[in-house]
Amino acid sequence: MTTKQQTTQEPPIDLPVGFDAWLLDCSPAPGCEVCAANWKQLNAYKKAGDITKAARHATEIRDHASGVH
Repeated sequence: MTTKQQTTQEPPIDLPVGFDAWLLDCSPAPGCEVCAANWKQLNAYKKAGDITKAARHATEIRDHASGVH
């Protein structure tokens, strides 16, 4: 018995308007080099259209700003 493997990817999902803004909502702590580095990366990935990587940096900023500072 042979199984057929899927060879194509599912079509991308369009998120609701404003979802990216909510996902990327964060504020770096003033004077923090870690937050500043993540902020720079977040904006670079956002500009490049890679919301997944931008969201990772937004999460790091939120976690760092609320936990360390």
